[in-house]
Amino acid sequence: MFYDGGADTTILLGIEDVTQQRALEREREELLRQKDVLLDEMQHRIANSLQIIASIILMKARTVQSEETRLHLQDAHSRVISMAALQQLLHASGPIGPVEITPYLSKLCETLATSMIGDIRPISLKVCGDGGSATSRQAECFGLIVTELVINALKHAFPNDKSGGQIIVQYDAAGMNWKLSVTDNGIGRPDGVFGQEKTGLGTSIVKALSHQLGAQVETLAGLKGTSVSVTRATFATKTRVA
Repeated sequence: MFYDGGADTTILLGIEDVTQQRALEREREELLRQKDVLLDEMQHRIANSLQIIASIILMKARTVQSEETRLHLQDAHSRVISMAALQQLLHASGPIGPVEITPYLSKLCETLATSMIGDIRPISLKVCGDGGSATSRQAECFGLIVTELVINALKHAFPNDKSGGQIIVQYDAAGMNWKLSVTDNGIGRPDGVFGQEKTGLGTSIVKALSHQLGAQVETLAGLKGTSVSVTRATFATKTRVA
């Protein structure tokens, strides 16, 4: 400190013991490291458990005599496989940070195509859109919605596995508004199917997840196929049936 009219100066010296603070910081860092290790271990065990469950279901589906039971078990197998893929993708994105939706859905659909389409059925599955990010919880809902809609399209849109079959998953976002759609060029399905009281398990799951996201579900069907869109607020982009 300097004083007017004189050459005297005063030095203020402060001393603080930070030993305890540094010890607490080191303890916190160690706890965070242990938490990450435990989280990695839990994710690994969950993924392995889901893979084992999926394998058991598939083995059982191959041995049952009832065709209806076999179809139900195959549906359950597809859903468990999709859950395993979701766990792996979300874990790779990090437990807290935002998830880039287009790359996330692209990887998910690659897994779905491998497990549900393979090289036998002449059907393509692709992802497009303007991108955008979401929380891990929202991304999980998006992944489950896409999985259910893709399963429905594969089950109902292409009964004869016609050549050139196509399923397009699109996600577009503008601010807080977004639109997720799954479009196929199959035989079509009735308009407003998601508004009916009695619906299948997949449809019920999509409706429940959309409600959690604060979004509306709409179906558009025609001679060129079906488009199911899940929209939050008003979004101008339109999805055309391929």
